[in-house]
Amino acid sequence: MTSSDKKDKYIKVTLVRSLIGYPPVQRETAKGLGLRKLNSHSVLKATPAVLGMVNRIVHALKVETVEKP
Repeated sequence: MTSSDKKDKYIKVTLVRSLIGYPPVQRETAKGLGLRKLNSHSVLKATPAVLGMVNRIVHALKVETVEKP
């Protein structure tokens, strides 16, 4: 285990609201995060790119910090 593994942060994102009626860009963002259906979740490394995607559709997500999966 390297030292970078210890300080990596992870987030768990869960889709809690339907994106029907929202712009296609937001639906594609959910797909990019690995979210397909309501209550589906994904554990992702908290990189600036991922956090930007989460920020774009934060109104439809539940976000939690988690330990390394």
